[in-house]
Amino acid sequence: MARPIWTGTLSFGLLNVPVSVMPGERRVDLHFRMLDSRSNTPIRYERVNADTGEEVPWKDIVKAYEYKKGSYVVLKPEDIKSASPEGREAVEVEAFVDAASVGPEYFEKPYVLVPGKKAEKGYVLLRETLRRTGKIGIARVVIRTREYLSAVMPKDDSLLLVLLRYPQELVPVDDYTLPSGKPASYRISTKELQMAEQLVESMAGEWAPGDYRDEFRDRLHKVIEKRMKSKGLVTPVVDEPESPEDASTNVVDFMALLQKSLASKRRTPAKKSTSRAKSAGGATRKRAAAKKTAKAATKKRASRRTA
Repeated sequence: MARPIWTGTLSFGLLNVPVSVMPGERRVDLHFRMLDSRSNTPIRYERVNADTGEEVPWKDIVKAYEYKKGSYVVLKPEDIKSASPEGREAVEVEAFVDAASVGPEYFEKPYVLVPGKKAEKGYVLLRETLRRTGKIGIARVVIRTREYLSAVMPKDDSLLLVLLRYPQELVPVDDYTLPSGKPASYRISTKELQMAEQLVESMAGEWAPGDYRDEFRDRLHKVIEKRMKSKGLVTPVVDEPESPEDASTNVVDFMALLQKSLASKRRTPAKKSTSRAKSAGGATRKRAAAKKTAKAATKKRASRRTA
């Protein structure tokens, strides 16, 4: 089960509802690795000095702002921390606005607000109030040291926390050349508008998100499976130095031994073997001691006869 991003409160006015912020999206993209075509081995990205080409360890890396080409001002961790907002674990609703007044270009990333124990009443109260009034709450929330603008909105039995983009992050549509004016300016007749409306009505239906899938991802999966069944598998052979006989078994070898043991349904009784070896060693020592005592007694009797 997914873990909460953080646990805090959802506050509006003087009301505070304990909530947990849970992930509201799932990444299903296919991730690819970059390989060297000559040996089919993975390519590793390294942090290197632009002048010397040498790799730079993390401890020697600092953050800097390039205020002009080739000129930087270095920022220390305390500088960045001083600009960060206080880590208030609260979704603070500052205003309620009409849901239709926030354009789709502002919505960025969804989360699910889950009520804490014995906090259902306040949670349902806000959810039903937003649903009846057609409003959404505009709030500020701090997630991982950064403050975000967000919207609190009802969805079925849940309250969603959707991160919003700031206006500065959006490109004004005025930056682009777009057709403006009335339809007649583009020689669109009333008959054409009516036919277009009829076409839209004929294709109208209920929004069913379950009817849509990432078809490109599905087709790519089939291509990958087909390639795996053919000669497209790449398993590079890594030459490793042989381990000495007394070396301890590594993890891979241990797994292989376990698999073989399970397949043969046989186990090596290590403890019994050890006990048997110990008992055998003890018996050997006892027999040697007995022989030594017998030899000593024989020698003693011989010396008495000689005397």
